[in-house]
Amino acid sequence: MTLDTAKTFPFNSFLLIFALMAKQNVYLASKPRYEILDGLRGVAALMVVIFHCFETYVPTFGTQIVNHGYLAVDFFFVLSGFVIGYAYDDRWDKMSTWGFFKRRLTRLHPMVIAGMVVGAALFFFSPSYFPKTQTVEGWKFALCFVMGLFMIPCGSRLDIRGWNEVNSFNGPQWTLTMEYIGNILYALVFRHLPKVALAVLCACCAVLTLDVTLGWDLFGFFPEDPHYTVIGGWSLDPEQIYIAFTRLLYPFLCGLLISRILPGRRTEANPSGSPIHIRGGFWWCALAIVVLLAIPCIGGKTPGLADGIYQALTILALFPIIVLTGAGSRTTDAFSTKFCKWLGDISYPIYITHYPIMYMQMSWVQDHPDSPVWIHIMVNVGVVAISIILAYGLLKAYDLPVRAWLTEHWLKRNKQTA
Repeated sequence: MTLDTAKTFPFNSFLLIFALMAKQNVYLASKPRYEILDGLRGVAALMVVIFHCFETYVPTFGTQIVNHGYLAVDFFFVLSGFVIGYAYDDRWDKMSTWGFFKRRLTRLHPMVIAGMVVGAALFFFSPSYFPKTQTVEGWKFALCFVMGLFMIPCGSRLDIRGWNEVNSFNGPQWTLTMEYIGNILYALVFRHLPKVALAVLCACCAVLTLDVTLGWDLFGFFPEDPHYTVIGGWSLDPEQIYIAFTRLLYPFLCGLLISRILPGRRTEANPSGSPIHIRGGFWWCALAIVVLLAIPCIGGKTPGLADGIYQALTILALFPIIVLTGAGSRTTDAFSTKFCKWLGDISYPIYITHYPIMYMQMSWVQDHPDSPVWIHIMVNVGVVAISIILAYGLLKAYDLPVRAWLTEHWLKRNKQTA
């Protein structure tokens, strides 16, 4: 080190530290949204609610009426990978890893807390279906609640409901745990990969999907019977953890890869770059999602090889095609645009808060098996309506104000300095 360099070294170090701090504190405004993809996320979320309503009646009907509703989770992960890549891939020169995590926490975690509070408030209102809830120790209840607030999965020893879920207050929270993991993997690993490496990794993860859906069992997680389905992921058993990561990795990577490919195809006539753009794209894609999620189990009442092939085809090909179509199409009338926005607004709140109501529905159905059909219909119409009202109310009265406060006081902090 020369004398002149030594004299200026502290000053240069200060400038470097200042630049790094500035990068962390620069607030990045949200990019324009793909309104059709927002709407499709809402359609899938509503199908999840309907799927869960019918799930309670499987013993009555002998099968699930909205049979493939669980595949909405895999669709969400495709959307998530696409949206994350679109929103952040070209912004890392202005954003630190911690800055990215702060943005994702601001977007996702307020409703995680809301789902936990709703779940805790309604925890004791389903005694018939979940008798274990009436004998839980207070310290376990409190510990599981705190762990849920911080997205810490609970093992079987902390199963206070009896379903061996990673979160006994709000079962679907396991998918948010995987969403967080996907975000962490993106920030630390995936964003650094070139498109070719990302495509190779995506292909490898497709093998995991085929391993589960086609009953290959390459790694010996299902020694007794072939699995033939992606159903699962909500427990800390080894096979459930394998299913959870299988459901996350290919869809998320595929969505991310799509977001990387499209910019190179953009033209003035096709600003999205998607090779698929059709008139009425939202309505056609929404219809496709409803059909794909509602189609009966293929080949019998329980998933076998034929149904596994259907699941694999849907996850590996049809969901990405729907995302490409939604990204490439545009709404052309005011109603479609407003409807897509409304669906997008309630999609996450309804998904993360509806299941505590479902626990109560399960207990009511068990207590009233002989009630007239019209009463069962009205109960479930009410469940869907309450889920929508609760989601919209929490969005307006809680989620949006809390996110606005966090944006102003956390994300934009020291913006003037930057």
